[in-house]
Amino acid sequence: MSQAERSRAEKSQAEKSQARRARPSDPQGSRHPLWTLGLLRSEITTLLRRHRTYALLAVLAAVPVLIGIAVRIETGGGGGGEGGPDGGAGPAFLAQVTNNGYFLVFAALAATLPVFLPMAVGVVAGDAVAGEANSGTLRYLLVAPAGRTRLLLVKYASVLVFCLIATLVVAVSALAAGALLFPVGDVTTISGTRIGFGEGVVRAALTALVVAVSLTGFAAIGLFVSTLTGSGIGAMAATVGLLITVQILDSIPQLSGVHPYLFAHYWMSFADVLREPVYWDDLSRNFQLQGLYVAVFGSAAWARFTAKDITA
Repeated sequence: MSQAERSRAEKSQAEKSQARRARPSDPQGSRHPLWTLGLLRSEITTLLRRHRTYALLAVLAAVPVLIGIAVRIETGGGGGGEGGPDGGAGPAFLAQVTNNGYFLVFAALAATLPVFLPMAVGVVAGDAVAGEANSGTLRYLLVAPAGRTRLLLVKYASVLVFCLIATLVVAVSALAAGALLFPVGDVTTISGTRIGFGEGVVRAALTALVVAVSLTGFAAIGLFVSTLTGSGIGAMAATVGLLITVQILDSIPQLSGVHPYLFAHYWMSFADVLREPVYWDDLSRNFQLQGLYVAVFGSAAWARFTAKDITA
């Protein structure tokens, strides 16, 4: 090797070494807030571009439509006093759908919240870290450098965004199907008072937000499970399996003593938004319980992820 080539090689090596040393502590680079926002935007964009995400959202959007069509066929579109295919049996609010299509929003949320919505969230949360490890991209994200804590927060934030999007998809689909299949108008609340349709839409949007918040604890659990394994499918299966187990436990009367501590116990409290005035007791308990699960399992996920040996 000539002297000039040796000099260029040494200079290149020195520049690389300097870049490696400067990168983790660069206050204008990886530590800049806009860099974090860019990472979050990239994560959300990647999530929303996946075919799996489209499939999950399509299934969620189809559920309210199928419920509305089933009620329409059974009742012939007539507004009877019972209003439901089985005299009011079935998901909550189903009896009111034929009289006012607005109630299809609440009926659809009541039908999807126990299984469909959390299952979709479990798939996304379980794949958040494990999927990256399985595909071999996690190590490169950390080399960027994203920082493990920051990357974990971004992953969780993207899952929360999906929670909100999924809930809104159900609510919007239900509102559209209800308006097309049934009459809409002023809303009679659970308390027996009447509110305008515009205020009813605001209540429906608030309900969707409450449901999204109700899923934050389960999302934290899914993220924690995702840090335990390098298999995305395994993390998804474990998260969904835990959901089914908790739902079974919450339905056993003999275990009523532990029910208030299960993350799914207060999920149906969203119905209290349709009271006049809004009944906040169970809603507050739900928010506090979700906050506790986020704190516990978020901390566990952070402890596991920051100490994990990333080899893929």
